[in-house]
Amino acid sequence: VPMVDGQPLLYHWFVYTHFATASHLTGIEPLLLLFRLGMLPMMFTLTILLAMIAHRLTRSHPATLLAITGSISVGAASLYLGSSDLFTWGGIPDASWTSPTQAFGALLFAPVVLLLVDLLEGRRRDEGRRRDVGRWLLLGVFMVAVMGAKAVYLPLLAAGLLAVVAVEVIRRRRVPWPALVALGMTAACFLIAQVTLFGRVRQGLVVDPFSFARAAWGELTGLGEQVSPPSASVLAVASLYLLCWAVAWCGILGLLCRPRLLLRPAVVLLLGMGAAGMGAALLLGHPGRSQLFFLWGAYPYLVIVAVYGILVLLRRARVSPRAAMCSAGAGAVAAYAIPALCGVRIPLGPGEGDTVLYRPYIVLAVAVVLVSAVLVVRCGGLRGCALVTIMLAAIGLPAYGHARVLSVMDRLIGNGSPPVRPVASPVPLGALEAGRWLRAHSDPDDLVATNAHCRWGYENPCDSRQAWVAALSERRVLVEGWTYTAANTSRWRPGSPPERLPFWDGERLALNDAAFQAPSAATIGRLRERYGVRWLFADERRTGRTSRIGDFAELRFRSGDCAVYRIPEHEVSPGAADDPPGDDASARRAGPEGHRAHQGG
Repeated sequence: VPMVDGQPLLYHWFVYTHFATASHLTGIEPLLLLFRLGMLPMMFTLTILLAMIAHRLTRSHPATLLAITGSISVGAASLYLGSSDLFTWGGIPDASWTSPTQAFGALLFAPVVLLLVDLLEGRRRDEGRRRDVGRWLLLGVFMVAVMGAKAVYLPLLAAGLLAVVAVEVIRRRRVPWPALVALGMTAACFLIAQVTLFGRVRQGLVVDPFSFARAAWGELTGLGEQVSPPSASVLAVASLYLLCWAVAWCGILGLLCRPRLLLRPAVVLLLGMGAAGMGAALLLGHPGRSQLFFLWGAYPYLVIVAVYGILVLLRRARVSPRAAMCSAGAGAVAAYAIPALCGVRIPLGPGEGDTVLYRPYIVLAVAVVLVSAVLVVRCGGLRGCALVTIMLAAIGLPAYGHARVLSVMDRLIGNGSPPVRPVASPVPLGALEAGRWLRAHSDPDDLVATNAHCRWGYENPCDSRQAWVAALSERRVLVEGWTYTAANTSRWRPGSPPERLPFWDGERLALNDAAFQAPSAATIGRLRERYGVRWLFADERRTGRTSRIGDFAELRFRSGDCAVYRIPEHEVSPGAADDPPGDDASARRAGPEGHRAHQGG
């Protein structure tokens, strides 16, 4: 872990190697790859792979297009005005775009599912045993890649394969050897990953039923985590969340009209993964709510099965394209009409009880019952059910898009949150320049000490999710931010934010901070002799320009609020490093443009 020297990186870190390799091969800055370019090819390729899986299952081009559109825009069906990112988080843009590890894992997991669909259903057996051997080898390669790309996918896959084995044994009274072999490969990769990559640490993941529901209640009511919600409210929010996802995936019920298709191994595999994802989201807890990644990983595959169910239902009920489009249009209108009519804005205002949250969904339930009765009487039972399913799917499958549009509309009409006024950036001036200078003028094995431990702007109380010094300099830091370390997350318990926990090695932190707050030859010398620190990266908003650090270390670079000092091999007499000679000093005097020219040379 670069932010705290000596801490192992017990994590799914393969995407970091991917970006590092891409940076070395292309010469593109890691930050540019991370924030702008690196995610695009992953998202593009993931979309193509999901389309291939959808077409394998549905054998329909329109259904494939609908499945991809749903994978991008699906979400919990939010019928509120305002915005609740926690409750409405959904779709590939949120689930993958904002997390490089999730995106990389999703990209490598999609071929695993694609290969398993072929192997479990015996497709293309006419191509010969050699092609099947090739698929098994590819499956093994991708499983090994997935185990270090994102930790959530192998447990999801194991749950799906267990479901396939159970259904096939009960249904056919025989062991499905392809599923059993794949399950054994999954278990082996999972165990290897736990030992070699994750060091058998839990990384803050605990069994904490309805942890997400409590957090969602706090966000919906505006009370945050300061108030403990009543148990009845927690169960109500969890039920509401399940109802929202039932609306999104209601198309799965269409397979009930053809039970044989519901028991297809590929369908059972995807449904098993989806059930495991939802179960993990509701039963586990994590300080960063990372238990939701299990559910997010299953999003696209549940959407594919839902679209498949809608396709089967439409064909069985013989619904015309015109009627289907009219039903979808009615559902889309309802997605905007119900929030406007009910006027429930979140977070709730002062004095509003949480029972207000359920008003739009009661209206939706009543509307569904009435519309269903009318359609069943006029169109017949199966056709009426098909039209209602389409209407609900039109609310749920694009729910992520609906929620964002409602949020924008609410702000435009002036009822939403007041616009955020620009404030002075908490990021110290010159941080990027100082970090890049240190990267260019230090050895990759050099150790840096800094006085920046808290997120800029979140110093009191300290939020220790700080990593910019390590990131911009690409050097290891003695102590920067310690939230995302195994030593910190292993001592987390529900109710105590991990970013507020104190650093576990008080002696190291005290010596580190003394070098900046009360610099002396003794304190700075101990940093070098005891820990091997060679550089000091100072945020001078905390030390001030009159700090005496320069009396005991060489000032090598200053830009804005940041200064970089080198700890010499020998003691430096006071004042000796006020203006170090050479190009470094010239670049410092010339300002940012001079520095850029110096660095470019």
